[in-house]
Amino acid sequence: MDEIALISKIQRMLKESYQQIGDAMIAGTVDNMEKYKYMMGQAHAYYKTSQDISALLKKKEQHEQGTVIKFDTGELKE
Repeated sequence: MDEIALISKIQRMLKESYQQIGDAMIAGTVDNMEKYKYMMGQAHAYYKTSQDISALLKKKEQHEQGTVIKFDTGELKE
């Protein structure tokens, strides 16, 4: 399994876990504030990790595509 496939699988798992927490909260499984805070902390961690991975992949993609534009610093010639 190559790195990109592995990273994609990890991201998919993070998103599924995030969704499961949301579904559980909507279904009413939270019966006290401590459990609510714990689940919110988990959801935040899954979301943040997924976003960080996306940002890293985006930076790598931009670096590999050579999207840096270099401007000539010479003087204008008439």
